[in-house]
Order: sequence, then C-alpha cells, then structure tokens
Amino acid sequence: MIKKSLIALAALLFSASAWAYTCPALMGEIDEALQDEARVAELDEATLEAVHDLRARGEEAHVAGDHDESVALLEEAKERLGLI
Repeated sequence: MIKKSLIALAALLFSASAWAYTCPALMGEIDEALQDEARVAELDEATLEAVHDLRARGEEAHVAGDHDESVALLEEAKERLGLI
C-alpha cells in the first residue's frame, strides 16, 4: 500500500513539473509569432490586444506556480494567433 502511494505521489510531482516546463515553451512560441509581421498584420487590434493580455496573464500564472492556468491561458493565446 505504501509503495503504491509513493508511486502515485511521484507521478503527481513529475506531472506538475512537466507542466512547469511547458509554460516557457508556449510563451516562446507566442513571442516568436508576435515577431512575425505578416502574422500580426492579419490580426485586428482587439485580437492582438487579447493575445498580449493572455500572454501576460499566462506568464503571471506560471510565476505564481499555477501551471494549469498558465497553460490554459497560453493555449488560448496561441489559438487566437492561429497557431493551433
């Protein structure tokens, strides 16, 4: 029983750290897309503003340790950029 509990705990900790490493990669993809003038030119001002807001909020959530929220926000930003 203890062995199963330790395995479950290790899996939980590993999955949380995996999410933590996903956030910077997502931020990098968004930042790279925002540097693409052709892609940015296709976006209206409201969408571009939303992407910047989602990107900032995603980074704040990452820094605060809320990686699930960070990934959700960053994935939404990627979707609005047309990356998904």
